Amino acid sequence: MGDHLVSKPEEAPSESYWTAEDERLARSASREENWQRWGTYLPERQWGTVREDYSADGNAWNFTHDMARYRAYRWGEDGILGWTDRECRLCFSTSLWNGNDPILKERFFGLGNPEGNHGEDVKEQYYYLDATPTHSYCKALYKYPQLAFPYDDLVKTNRNRGYDQSEYELLDTGIFEQERYFDVQVEYAKAGPEDTLIKLTITNRGSDPAPLTVAPTLTMRNNWAWRNQEPGGETRPWMRMLQGSDRTIIANHKTLGRFQFRVIETPEQRAEEVVFTENDTNFTRLVPNYQGTQGYSKDAFDRYLTQGEKTAVNPELQGTKAAFVYRLMLDPGAQAVLRIRLVREDINEPSNLDAAEFDASFALRQQEAGAFYAQRIPESFNDDERNVSRQAYAGLLWTKQFYYYVSKCWLAGDPAQPVPPKERLRGPNFDWRHLYCRDILSMPDKWEYPWFAAWDTAFHMIPMAEIDRFFAKNQLLVLLREWYMHPNGQMPAYEFSFGDVNPPVHAWAVMHVYSIDARRNGGLKDVDFLERAFQKLLLNFTWWVNRIDRKGHNLFGGGFLGLDNIGVFDRSIKMPDGTTLDQADGTAWMGLYCSSMLTIALELAQTRPAYEDIASKFFEHYIDIIDAINGLGGKGLWDDEEGFYFDQLTTENQPPRSLKVHSIVGVVPLFAICILHKKAVERLPGFRKRMRWFLENKPDLARHVSEVETADPGFRDSRFVALVPKERLLRILKRVLDETAFLSDYGVRALSKFHEDNPYQVEIEGKILTVKYVPAEGDSGMFGGNSNWRGPIWFPINVLLLDALERYHAVYGSDFKVECPTGSGIMLTLQEVQEEVARRLVNLFLRDSQARRPAHGDEQRYIDNPHWKDLVLFSEYFCGDTGRGTGASHQTGWTALAATCMERMHRLKTTVR
Repeated sequence: MGDHLVSKPEEAPSESYWTAEDERLARSASREENWQRWGTYLPERQWGTVREDYSADGNAWNFTHDMARYRAYRWGEDGILGWTDRECRLCFSTSLWNGNDPILKERFFGLGNPEGNHGEDVKEQYYYLDATPTHSYCKALYKYPQLAFPYDDLVKTNRNRGYDQSEYELLDTGIFEQERYFDVQVEYAKAGPEDTLIKLTITNRGSDPAPLTVAPTLTMRNNWAWRNQEPGGETRPWMRMLQGSDRTIIANHKTLGRFQFRVIETPEQRAEEVVFTENDTNFTRLVPNYQGTQGYSKDAFDRYLTQGEKTAVNPELQGTKAAFVYRLMLDPGAQAVLRIRLVREDINEPSNLDAAEFDASFALRQQEAGAFYAQRIPESFNDDERNVSRQAYAGLLWTKQFYYYVSKCWLAGDPAQPVPPKERLRGPNFDWRHLYCRDILSMPDKWEYPWFAAWDTAFHMIPMAEIDRFFAKNQLLVLLREWYMHPNGQMPAYEFSFGDVNPPVHAWAVMHVYSIDARRNGGLKDVDFLERAFQKLLLNFTWWVNRIDRKGHNLFGGGFLGLDNIGVFDRSIKMPDGTTLDQADGTAWMGLYCSSMLTIALELAQTRPAYEDIASKFFEHYIDIIDAINGLGGKGLWDDEEGFYFDQLTTENQPPRSLKVHSIVGVVPLFAICILHKKAVERLPGFRKRMRWFLENKPDLARHVSEVETADPGFRDSRFVALVPKERLLRILKRVLDETAFLSDYGVRALSKFHEDNPYQVEIEGKILTVKYVPAEGDSGMFGGNSNWRGPIWFPINVLLLDALERYHAVYGSDFKVECPTGSGIMLTLQEVQEEVARRLVNLFLRDSQARRPAHGDEQRYIDNPHWKDLVLFSEYFCGDTGRGTGASHQTGWTALAATCMERMHRLKTTVR
């Protein structure tokens, strides 16, 4: 990270290597072979999403986990660690029954937002272990209890807990005591672009023999019940047994093709039977006193396998949902391996494959996955670091998901369904009718956040570019396309409210991915990608300026800006007439946006001179923002007494009031710094002439442009423009690197620990509002209650800080040192500070001297149990005191940045030493 902003212009860092997986990626990108048509794209939760909600009150949680068993989905499917094509037409997942549960386990269980004391939360133990970018090999693990799953206990206990208590998790129930569970390992290997081998390895970890019913299931997404305009929707797909075979199912779909779903049997493992039903709603369960006809429905396997209802399944062995049924009895420590193949048959007749050939194909793909990551993960990593990095990348790839949401159709309803309530026509997304999403998108978390979030995506693509630069570039571009971006230039935020405002980090991510792409491609730069992104970003930048800077004085608002409860009050609320909230982070984010756009324009102008003019525009606009945040009205948003930037509340006929919360809001200004390399500027005569005129004729603003101070000859006579002047940088870093304030053992907190004993209070309109340090889960229901920015450690903010420190070190050099930690007497260069912060972040996941991974808290089984100790969860955020992971538990997602931080730490170690 940081290459594009820091490296000297004559440098062209490159890496050259080629593995079998690289070849597949290249052939997929060139569309020679469709290696990415299939993957782990199946959502893990489709219920409780806005797109499946057709209620009048807009409460998506009315569609519950229980309802998902018998109500057909409109916009997707879900399942356990599943597999599907890139339009989710044909879906594989694994269903399980331990003989004790009241229901068949067809999808992961979790609480809806109203049920949890900290919002929605998955209550299962599963782990993403490996994946390649083309999904040529993928591996994940699910731990399924042998005793009855504690559904009621989890619901009731969490419902009775308050915000001041932690969430009640599956591990807290005692269900895994005495190791009475099955390890269900799910693996996929592609023998070809449309030839998927599936291996289920089930191990009894308990001390007694235990039964398990396993139903590898194939489901066709329901695109017939709605009579919509989707391609293929006019022709109902079908599945039936291959004539003359009891182990092969034929699945036919008009737009996908015809496939064989067959089991590879061995003497040890044979499917007992095959069952069929339809992927349709069971209206007798959905509608009270239903009097209509009812055919076979999606809950048939649940009723048949757990209740023995033989009439639930179709005896004619045909339908749109089918499964092979294995009834296993496993001795303690015993293992069963089930082999299944999903292969296209309408183009070429698939060859027969026995178990030995099946296993050989798996071994080859595993070997190729290892070779691919050997080229990505530094040799200097130890085994534990390599394991963590590999699982971070695996999670990033597993959380790519089919996302389908056509706003116009969703608002109007479908021809075969009741007309949606009129209230939805004025709901949160009513003015996003142009939105047409039917893509594979990177999710924050496939269960807790099974929808894209624009600013999350920007961070996802930094580690993604290291392993799949093609997907990273395309993902950043797709959110800028006209079927996503609003005609007014706004980027969609997330499905609960596309019109919300997230921090504008897209340009920052675009430039980083451009740099990583060049490094991964032998130094060749994809200028077309950069230009395509820049043109659309111009529209978005203009939207920001026109909407968020309504007074035109370069101090910006923006609302909550992705930081949820960071403010004294909900910053998204409408201010009373005559009152304005100028946000330090809103203004700083725009400074970062401006500096990123300046950097992109300067890069484009190196080969396309027409961009010199727009570079000049962003240069001057950037300086205007710097001048405003530091000096408008005499002091801008800077508080000289506190040595920090604060939000400012302004009411007519009253002096401005700073909201003196020591939060990440006041640190964000550090992120905006742009280096103007001398050699790059010299190649741009138009820009150089305009900059010289500006510096000579606007001395009051020219003071914000500085000469670099480093002795490094590569930066000699270069300039830089930073939102934060040097003396203010020192004062902010003194707080940031203070262990009694922002710096924890595991990274930089979002709110200073100072507020633990010194809560900030302010009276607004007769109400006393308080902000205090809350290191882990939130203490209120603000923004759903499942997020907290008042103390925990968040990876995206820490990574932006590391990136800024790298650039500050580049301009100030090795003679510029700060005390780190504050009060320690240890003086470090900013490069060494980077290494120290990165080390603390990485230590969240690495074993300490007691073999404990701080992110897992004090859970003993992660410390010494051989079947748990190498498993890693990447949470949404982390306790500011202990490092324990909180929030969503599979947020890879932006916590995959752990791999990026680990690589940065090793690089800095080499450089510093």
